[in-house]
Amino acid sequence: MKPPDDFIRIIKKKRYSVKAATLLAGNDFWDGHNYERKGRNTFLYVSPRGQYFTLSLSQWQGEKTALELVTPEEAIGLFESVLSEHRVKYAEAFPDVNIEDG
Repeated sequence: MKPPDDFIRIIKKKRYSVKAATLLAGNDFWDGHNYERKGRNTFLYVSPRGQYFTLSLSQWQGEKTALELVTPEEAIGLFESVLSEHRVKYAEAFPDVNIEDG
């Protein structure tokens, strides 16, 4: 599934727009047949003001597209694990995070 460019949600009097945000990562890996993960995909974005949010899409009847705000720590966790299809480099997604050698 491809995220809709025109998707907008207003949460606590703030507008979150997919079109205005930067797509950081998703779980839309091509498996040879399709991009969907059991009929669902999740995408991670950052707004122009630095707010991270996820957009969840579903092909299942009764489930709706959902936009949820996430903390920077939650965004990092998603980027480092289940949202493995990165659209930007780590440093661009999280410019304030200092990466150290393990």
